[in-house]
Amino acid sequence: MTKDTQRYCPLIKVLCLLGMANVNEATVDYSNKIILAPMVRMNTLPFRLLSLDHGVDLVYSEELVDHKLVKTERRVNDVLGTVDFVDPLDGQIVFRTCPREKNKIILQIGTASAERALEAAKKVEKDVAGIDINMGCPKQFSLAGGMGAALLSTPDVACDILTTLVNNLSIPVTCKVRVFTNENDTIALCKRLEACGIAAIGVHGRTKAERPRHANRVDMIRTLTQHLKIPVIANGGSKHIVDYPSILKFKAVTNASSVMIARAAQDNCSIFSPTTGVKDIHQLIKEYLKYCVDYDNSAPNSKYCVQSMLGSQQESPLGRKFLESQSLEKMCQLWGLGDYWLEKKAKYNTGGLRSRWEVTPAPPAKKARTQYSDMDASDVFSLNCAFLRNLYPVEKLPKTLLYAHCKFQHYDQPKYETTQNEKLFRSLLTVNGKQYTSQFWEKNKRNAEQGAAIVCLSALSFPEYSQTELRETGVLR
Repeated sequence: MTKDTQRYCPLIKVLCLLGMANVNEATVDYSNKIILAPMVRMNTLPFRLLSLDHGVDLVYSEELVDHKLVKTERRVNDVLGTVDFVDPLDGQIVFRTCPREKNKIILQIGTASAERALEAAKKVEKDVAGIDINMGCPKQFSLAGGMGAALLSTPDVACDILTTLVNNLSIPVTCKVRVFTNENDTIALCKRLEACGIAAIGVHGRTKAERPRHANRVDMIRTLTQHLKIPVIANGGSKHIVDYPSILKFKAVTNASSVMIARAAQDNCSIFSPTTGVKDIHQLIKEYLKYCVDYDNSAPNSKYCVQSMLGSQQESPLGRKFLESQSLEKMCQLWGLGDYWLEKKAKYNTGGLRSRWEVTPAPPAKKARTQYSDMDASDVFSLNCAFLRNLYPVEKLPKTLLYAHCKFQHYDQPKYETTQNEKLFRSLLTVNGKQYTSQFWEKNKRNAEQGAAIVCLSALSFPEYSQTELRETGVLR
């Protein structure tokens, strides 16, 4: 038992006394299943529901980091018929689910701590069918935090996390791993993880260092099935999966109890259907966008998913128009759903659907704002703009664009003066002797500076930062 778990023991004892720990009242059968694998940004509610429509048995959420999940507040959304886990500082939906997927949704957590993993899992325990621990992500962010594939090198920590969850949750616990180059090492680790009491184990047949271009080690997955008693869920076969029969072939060659598909499903999730065959991608996008409207999915996330589904068709005339769109309304219009969007929008407005702006904290009290009078001076250009991270690729972040502009114009570098109040931040930006700020209080310094840069770019008449565009994307109120 690690120090983290020892510190958490008092809470565990309380949970046991309340009858909330180690009851194992809910079960998920992981045998003979076809599963949507976790994919960052892709596996939000609309895509999970679309996959269920086409025959998938279980759906995983995108990986949610424990630090982020434990800060959320659970809110029942009567207008949408969902349960939302909301970041109270900026109103962002961290996780949204609905009754239809209640017995099929497996929430994946990124963690390096048994204590935080349990706290995060307890948040969602009554709203999901199972918890999965990510032990296979090879991305640097996960590795640097001791999460994902880093746990393969710290089996004591991995086992502590799994054992703590198994002993204190009422729903099944699983994990998803990658293999080692040495087969015996892989078998030994997986047997040790199995001994923690997990319900199943997902196995991606590549090592931490390997990428999709490398061969998937199906032989190693097949060998694992002969050494483990729990269901083995084979993963990593998307390169050779194009339809339902090829999913079954992957299952057969690995001898796995179940299979989990990521990239091939991202391209076209109708591969899960044993009856309809692979659908035209535009029909699938139309079905997906309807779910985006139904569940008020954010425009940036909706665009990312449609872009992934379009693939090479982004270069078509329709694809190019789509790439120019910034709002969900415009995307819907391109696929003949403009009226549907208007109808739902009117219904939700009547029902009282709250926007991000309405679930964020109020600005600090007036008496606390007197020290920030410089930001509200008449010669400071200001707009009420929020920084929505998913709108911007790394190379096109507002601060990056503004820095390049100043360099081209031979201005001094932008100067940011950021102020904190009650865990919220605003930034005053100076560019070429003029000052800019956003009136929206952000949850951290980075976002506050990006918000100020957005205001500046709008004032400088950058087309994609016009007030019309900013309103359509939800940045400007």
